[in-house]
Amino acid sequence: MGNETTLECRGIRRAYQTDQDLVWALWDVDTTARSGEMTVLAGPSGSGKSTLLRVMAGIDKPDHGSVEIAGTNIVGLSARARRRFRKKHIGFVFQDPAANLLGYMTVLEHLELAARMRRAEVDESLLDHLEIGELAGEHPAHLSAGQQQRVALAAAVTGDPDVVLADEPTAELDTQSASLAVEALTRLRDLGATLVVTSHDPEVVDVANKVIRIEHGAIKE
Repeated sequence: MGNETTLECRGIRRAYQTDQDLVWALWDVDTTARSGEMTVLAGPSGSGKSTLLRVMAGIDKPDHGSVEIAGTNIVGLSARARRRFRKKHIGFVFQDPAANLLGYMTVLEHLELAARMRRAEVDESLLDHLEIGELAGEHPAHLSAGQQQRVALAAAVTGDPDVVLADEPTAELDTQSASLAVEALTRLRDLGATLVVTSHDPEVVDVANKVIRIEHGAIKE
């Protein structure tokens, strides 16, 4: 795939109204992400990194700025159009492993659903790459948290979306499961995926191609 720029944020600002004041969660954030690379958004809790990830996904709309993915500025789209765009072009992994999966569907069915949304074929070898191939017929309730998170990552990259976003993917995992999730991220990166991950896990930061540190809603140079 080469190292093409697949995501570009420019001048992102996002504010929230509290009871007393207007709080800027993000202020003039510029960043890019490239194919075949893992970009980590690092920073303390409340720094704005998860807000930025949600803006990148089109889940949250910024008050100012642009988010361009595959040549489309998603900020200019309606909420409905952003949802359609996200299904086809963006893979998203939530922090809570169980929140990523549907209890009535098997592991393989999760990949099949993602493939249908992106009008693609299922690549079952992804499960083998992430060492969960033998679990294809299992339901989430029979999987460990680490296995659930690897299934979520496999579904997120099924159909080759333009970018995969993962919010603290190791935060809810034990040490061994977290290490396996990090291995999964690096394997997906090596397969050519564009990954943007929020994390303060040193193991995740260590394998990143680029680390963007965010404090008080702004990138720290």
